[in-house]
Amino acid sequence: MAGENAEWWRGCVIYQIYPRSFQDTTGDGSGDLKGITSRLAHVASIGVDAVWLSPFFKSPMADMGYDVSDYRDVDPMFGTLEDFDALVAEAHRLGLKLIIDQVISHSSDKHEWFSESRASRDNAKADWYVWADAKPDGSAPNNWQSLFGGPAWEWDTTRRQYYMHNFLAAQPDLNFHNPEMQDAVLDTVRFWLERGVDGFRLDTVNYYVHDRWLRDNPPLASSVAGTNVATTTYAFQEHLFDKTRPENLDFLKRFRALLDKYPDRAAVGEVGDEERSLQTLAAYTSGGDKLQMCYTFDLLGPQFSAAHVRGCVEAFENAVADGWVCWAFSNHDVMRHVSRWTRPGENPDGVAKFAIALLSCLRGSICLYQGEELGLEEAELAYEDLRDPLGIRFWPGVKGRDGCRTPMVWEAGGENGGFSAAKPWLPVPPAHRARAVDVQEGEDGSVLAAYRSMLALRKRHPALVRGSIRFLEAEGDVLAFVREGGGEQLLCVFNFAGEPADWTLPPDLGHVEAIDLGSISAFIGEYGLSLPPLSSFLGRTN
Repeated sequence: MAGENAEWWRGCVIYQIYPRSFQDTTGDGSGDLKGITSRLAHVASIGVDAVWLSPFFKSPMADMGYDVSDYRDVDPMFGTLEDFDALVAEAHRLGLKLIIDQVISHSSDKHEWFSESRASRDNAKADWYVWADAKPDGSAPNNWQSLFGGPAWEWDTTRRQYYMHNFLAAQPDLNFHNPEMQDAVLDTVRFWLERGVDGFRLDTVNYYVHDRWLRDNPPLASSVAGTNVATTTYAFQEHLFDKTRPENLDFLKRFRALLDKYPDRAAVGEVGDEERSLQTLAAYTSGGDKLQMCYTFDLLGPQFSAAHVRGCVEAFENAVADGWVCWAFSNHDVMRHVSRWTRPGENPDGVAKFAIALLSCLRGSICLYQGEELGLEEAELAYEDLRDPLGIRFWPGVKGRDGCRTPMVWEAGGENGGFSAAKPWLPVPPAHRARAVDVQEGEDGSVLAAYRSMLALRKRHPALVRGSIRFLEAEGDVLAFVREGGGEQLLCVFNFAGEPADWTLPPDLGHVEAIDLGSISAFIGEYGLSLPPLSSFLGRTN
């Protein structure tokens, strides 16, 4: 059932909130739903269309809420269902859509479903999780590896079988080959739809279905493995059988059919797939009967160049006929992009402003991560401050994800940056205080001002929201493309380099009139564009 605004998601701007780190109102050092509600006016002021909440469900918090023990309730550390309802109401009052994280590839091992499933091999939920017998020598059923290191199998002494876990052992994988389990999962989705949520971010959406024959993954080609292997054994394999199975499409169709019973709802899937992410994205968003959009990790890595961005976007455009992508530069799982992309001697604020100009001009929807509108850099934390199980286990080779999850800074002079009156669950870096919201508010040259300006500009130009994209030839580290739609054609040019560059205007573009981008603008010279280091150009053509 489609409403008047059924495609609000196409070209929208989403703002991700990590609830534990946004605003504490209870004095326990952790953020909560009431805190989010109290700060939504700031989010709306940036110019976004939707808010994505990372998990707030009841959980033992083995993986910061991505291990759900009750899909229909709020964890007490975040508040109550009534607090959630108030948040929905305030978001809608401010004109914001609300998207919640749906973590259904796995549950917590403390979920009542798993407690029943592990109790015996013949109970009603015995087949709701992925169970398998040991090999004759007692070893795991196959060679699958966990993303968090070691085998993706854990021995259970009650059933005397192994259960599968793509992540922590405390996160057993649900068995999507079981239709009754699928029904139960969809019932939990319906619960939140009835409470007024506008959409879902589907965590690890390509991990739902496993190979029913449990075939071994082949080793990754040594030439590739040599560049990919970091600290976990996961990167040694080509993951043909433990994820991205074709049967997953059938469940996504069931999910979409439920979503379509409610007006103006949408879903965005997280595709974690090293080798074929864009092809998976294409499959999951095509046809109008699965997900509205997906995002990948293609622009969430260390690569920062015109060639890399063009390659990712062109690969998507070539692979997808009618699907839709959501681009992001930062989220709660990766180092903040200002830290990833700032080269020695560069100003991080300049990188932040360049990045939002680029992101705002790409074809697709876009997702921002809390604090990036302030230009926050990755926090350097001591080992004793870590809370992320990934960092704790693999330190110092991997520092974990806590560096991008530190609290929002609202007031430079406030206690703990205005986040909490108590000691925060993660420390507030002193350097972040200088970038607090109250410091940047009303400052014309601030990163916050640049975000507001670029998102407002994006909304004013339909070509940037839903228009087509066509790349133009450019030398060096310059990216040039044309966005066209809604009766306008815009030229977008970006100089990624740390030195000036010139770019000749193609004659077939006709007259180009520059659109002011403030301090990051390039300008039209006698023979074309003169592009200062890390500068952007936007112009109307006719």
